[in-house]
Amino acid sequence: MLKAMIFLKLGNFFGLITLIITIMIGPPILLTIIGFLVKKKWPKMGKVFFILGGLYLLIGLGFCGTILMNNYT
Repeated sequence: MLKAMIFLKLGNFFGLITLIITIMIGPPILLTIIGFLVKKKWPKMGKVFFILGGLYLLIGLGFCGTILMNNYT
């Protein structure tokens, strides 16, 4: 726990940026993998997971990317 707090101390935003990038990239990758695994048995459900992954990526990159660009320009 102490090491995690060191990343978030004032002046060092590496941990915060890593957390934001993980939040906006991680779930779409996970949803895409689930979509590929489910597609063989239930094709319609696989498409739903692909669409959810795409929407999450679009919204995540748009919202989190805007936050990142506004803070560091």
